[in-house]
Amino acid sequence: MPIYDKPTKVLMREFVDQQLAPGQVFDKRQAIDWFGKHYPDIRPTTVQMHVEGMAVNSGARKHHPSIRPGSGHDLFYKVAPGKFRLWDSDTDTSPIYREQGSSTLGTQAQFETEEIGDDPDLPSSEFAFERDLRNYLAKNLGSLETGLKLFQEEGLTGVEYPVGGRFIDILAVDRNNHFFVIELKVSRGYDRTVGQLLRYMAWVKKNLAEGQQVRGAIVASEITDDLRLAASLVSDVQLVEYEIAFKLKPLGRSE
Repeated sequence: MPIYDKPTKVLMREFVDQQLAPGQVFDKRQAIDWFGKHYPDIRPTTVQMHVEGMAVNSGARKHHPSIRPGSGHDLFYKVAPGKFRLWDSDTDTSPIYREQGSSTLGTQAQFETEEIGDDPDLPSSEFAFERDLRNYLAKNLGSLETGLKLFQEEGLTGVEYPVGGRFIDILAVDRNNHFFVIELKVSRGYDRTVGQLLRYMAWVKKNLAEGQQVRGAIVASEITDDLRLAASLVSDVQLVEYEIAFKLKPLGRSE
C-alpha cells in the first residue's frame, strides 16, 4: 500500500514537473533529496528503485510488474550508470517491459555490466537453472521456513532485489515481519559466499530495516566443509542443501 495518498510512481511526476527540463540530465540523489523534502516517509531506496524502474531502457524494470504498456510509467531514459533524463518517445528506444525478456535490453547491457559485474562461480550455461531454482523457491518459501513470504513494497518484488549495484536472489520476510535474505548457489557453496550474504544483510539492515531483525540463508546443491566452518560463528545465517528429483513416466512402445 502507498504511504501517501498517491503511489511513488505518481509522485515521481511531481518531481519531474518541479525539477526537470527536457534534455536535463540528473542523478538519483537529486530525486532522493526532493522526496526527502516533500515526502520524507518514502525510503531513499524506494525512490532509487522507482527512478530505475521508470527508465524505459533499464533492466531494473523486471522488479516493477505494474509497469506495462499503457501504464503511463515510461518516464526516464538512462544515459549512463546512475544518470537519467526525460524519455523522448520520438528519438529514444522503445520501452522494455518485464515480459519481453533480456533480449530486448539493448544498451542497458553495458550499464548492468558496469554496475553489477558477473558472478565468477556461475558458468553461463547455469544461468537458466539458477533462474528456475530462484523462481521455484520464491513461490515455495514455506518449504524453507513456515511463514516466509516474498518482500513486497509498492509493487516492487523481492526476487532479485537490487542492493547497491548487485542483486539479492530472494528477499523475504518471516512471520514476524523480520527480513530474510536468501543467496542461491546452483552448484557448491564455498566459504566466500558467507561474505557475500553478510554484505547483503548489512545493506538491508542499513537501508530497509527499521528495528526488524535481519537473517539470512545460503541454499546450495552442496554445502562444503569450508562454508560450514565460515558460517559456524554467524548465528543469523543458516545453510540449506537442495535436491532435485526426477520422475520417469513410461509411455509404452511406439509403433
